[in-house]
Amino acid sequence: MRYIDSSLAPGEEILQRGQYPGVFWFGAWAALIFLGIIIVGVFIFVRSWIVMSTTDFAVTNRRVILKRGWLNRKTQELSVESVEGVTLDQSLIARMFGYGSIVVTGTGDAVIRFPPMAHPVAFRRSIETARQLSSEVHLDRDDRAALEHAAHDSAAPGEHEVVREEVEEEARPRPRKRSSFIGLR
Repeated sequence: MRYIDSSLAPGEEILQRGQYPGVFWFGAWAALIFLGIIIVGVFIFVRSWIVMSTTDFAVTNRRVILKRGWLNRKTQELSVESVEGVTLDQSLIARMFGYGSIVVTGTGDAVIRFPPMAHPVAFRRSIETARQLSSEVHLDRDDRAALEHAAHDSAAPGEHEVVREEVEEEARPRPRKRSSFIGLR
């Protein structure tokens, strides 16, 4: 089971899971094939495979999560309510191959720099969707009915008539005072 799947809170669901772009896997395989004759290519391939297999990043409806490492685990998590900005960085080559880097900044000094990922625009869109969903207030049907009932009961009988009289009183024109010289009258 992946780290993010095991760390989800009750009611938390994954909106978008990030992944490394295919061109990075191609680079690892190319190093193995072309440099495989030399032991260096095998080390480059194994290192790339371990890094890409043990890095996990996703957006849930409550958090933005980045997990790195196999033996030593390092996680960075940021609640979507505290996300202040999302920066997308794509060079021309990255746009051609469909990958890019995202930096998420939060309140205070919180910064999460994601590794290059495939479909970064969809990942960014998921962060914005999660931010929007977190700012909306969702009430259960019973809670909504209780609030409406409490609002209706809080108005005392006859209170509406008093308010109506005050509004009518304010609407009547008042006689205008004449101004005098230096405010004396």
